[in-house]
Amino acid sequence: MVKFGPSGNSEMFYNAGHKSSVEAPAFLNKHGLTCYEYSFGRGFTLKNELAQKIGEEAVKNNVLVSVHAPYYINLANPNPETIDKNINYIIKSLDFLKLFNGKKCVFHSGSQTKQTRQDALKVLYNQLDYVLNSYYQKGYDKDNLLLCPETMGKSQQIGSVDEIIDMCLKDKCLYPTFDFGHINAVTNGILKGIDDYRKIIDKCFDRLGEEKTKNMHIHFSKIEYTEKGEVKHLTLDDDVYGPDFEPLAHLINEYKLTPTIICESKGKMMEDAIKMKQFYDSIKN
Repeated sequence: MVKFGPSGNSEMFYNAGHKSSVEAPAFLNKHGLTCYEYSFGRGFTLKNELAQKIGEEAVKNNVLVSVHAPYYINLANPNPETIDKNINYIIKSLDFLKLFNGKKCVFHSGSQTKQTRQDALKVLYNQLDYVLNSYYQKGYDKDNLLLCPETMGKSQQIGSVDEIIDMCLKDKCLYPTFDFGHINAVTNGILKGIDDYRKIIDKCFDRLGEEKTKNMHIHFSKIEYTEKGEVKHLTLDDDVYGPDFEPLAHLINEYKLTPTIICESKGKMMEDAIKMKQFYDSIKN
C-alpha cells in the first residue's frame, strides 16, 4: 500500500482550529492520509510524554510516523568533536521514532566543505560506521527502525542518487529517501517525464534490490532552483520549476511500488498530499 501524508502541520490543519500535533493523526485519518513526518530539523524541543501521545494517536488512526533528524548533521565533517554529536542527534531521533511507533528516520548525510568530494565521502563513511555501531548497540535493527539518508538539493551537499544508493549498500537497515524535488533542483530540472524517473528507480532496483526499492521513502514537492541548486519549496500549483508528480505516480503504479510519500509543499503539505493521493488513486490498477 502506498502511503501519503505531510511533513509537519499545514495551513489546512491550523485553519481547522487545531493547535497540537497530538491532533494531527486523527485529522489526517479523516482526510484519508496514512503517514506523517515529524521534523526535528532545528533541534529537539518535544517532550517524551507528548511524543508518546502522538504515537498512541498515530496507531489509533492508522498513521505511520517518520522523523527527520536535525538538519545540521554533517557526517562529512572531519572535526573529531562533531562525531559524538552527530551520532547522538541520530540516536535521539530514533528514540523519538520509537515513541511515535514509527519506522523511518530521515537524515541529511553531510556537506562538502574544504575537502575534495572524495575526502568528504571517506570521512562520511567512517562516521556512518560509528552511527551503525551505536544503532545496533541500542538494540535497533531492520525489523523496527530504519535509517534513511536523503538525496540533497545543492551541489555542495552530499546526497546524489548514486551517493545515497552507495550508502544504503552498507547495511540492511539503510533505506533510501529520494527527494525528487531535490534531485530535480540539483540537476537543473532533469525530471521531465516518466523515463527520467524510471532511470532512478531502475538503478535502485539494480543496485539495492526489490525490498529497499519497493519500500523506499519519498519526499515530494516542487522546488525553485538556480544553477547552484535548491532555493525554496513551492506548492504543486507552481507551473515553472517542477517536478511534476503525475509521471512518478504512473511509474509507482506500473512497478507496484509501496513507498511512503511525504509531501513538503510550502505551507500546503497536507493539501498537496491529498491531491497526490487522489491522482494516484485515480490511475492505480
